[in-house]
Amino acid sequence: MRYLDPKNDLTFKKIFGENPDLAISFLNALMPFEEDQYIEKLEYLSPELVPELPVFKHTIVDVRCIDNKGRQFIIEMQMLWTDSFKTRVMFNASKAYVTQLERGKKFNALCPVYSLNLINDTYLKDDPDFYHHYSIVNIENTDEKIEGLEFIFIELPKFKPETMLEKRMAVLWLRFLTEFDDTYPAIIENPEAEEIKKAVKILEESSYSKNELRAYSQYWDAIMVTQAYKYDALEKGMKEGRKEGREEGREEGRLEGHKEGLVEGKKQGIRDSLSNVVINMEEKGYTLDDIEDVTGLSFEEIKTILKSQLNE
Repeated sequence: MRYLDPKNDLTFKKIFGENPDLAISFLNALMPFEEDQYIEKLEYLSPELVPELPVFKHTIVDVRCIDNKGRQFIIEMQMLWTDSFKTRVMFNASKAYVTQLERGKKFNALCPVYSLNLINDTYLKDDPDFYHHYSIVNIENTDEKIEGLEFIFIELPKFKPETMLEKRMAVLWLRFLTEFDDTYPAIIENPEAEEIKKAVKILEESSYSKNELRAYSQYWDAIMVTQAYKYDALEKGMKEGRKEGREEGREEGRLEGHKEGLVEGKKQGIRDSLSNVVINMEEKGYTLDDIEDVTGLSFEEIKTILKSQLNE
């Protein structure tokens, strides 16, 4: 039996966006809850948070749901880290929070919004921890907290089962995401893993249509293209930055020139590579929404790149 990767956009949404029992198990395992905070029931909400700002047009989250206590949960799977992703996460959670308040209701009717983000990448290189919980706290007294918005970021490449022994289901779900292979033997044999077994069953390749498998492959194609250009951009930026840094300034300003050249070289290399990603994806038939989601560029920036390509 061949299984698909659960981190793919198609499979992730099918598992957690169509099976509330699996979403409940997943959230209860990974959220920083006390026992009396556990989720009992879930109802799915539209994942589309339509913003008023053009730069965030067509922002779609992976899974958005509400429990019987009125708390909202946003779950996202992100394959590559960008700073714009963090901004998007904050925007989506804030949007979900403020849109709860219907006309005539009081502010105390607002319920908390939790944003759970699985990152198949690292964004805190020097921090060995893989689990990062953010909330609004008093800087001088972190026990004093403002309720409303909480953010959890999990860096999957850093996860090791032995680092989370006290939460068995959390370990099983993270192993499900990180130890993907064609058999899943070690996980599904665990007697506590009934929900995991159901999730694995959903991943059987034979249960997907040709169109779904095509979408599955296209998603990986887009990720590989973006990743390749990302690395190319960084390498190019480093080379150009070193060159410009050596050429600028007198001897006493050479170090500063090197730093500035390095930064500017990186920026220009990334801009050039993102333009190439946009052009290649458009030629392969991807929609503007897909291009926007993969590159992190705004709708207007993408149109400008494509327009300039036509004029060349």
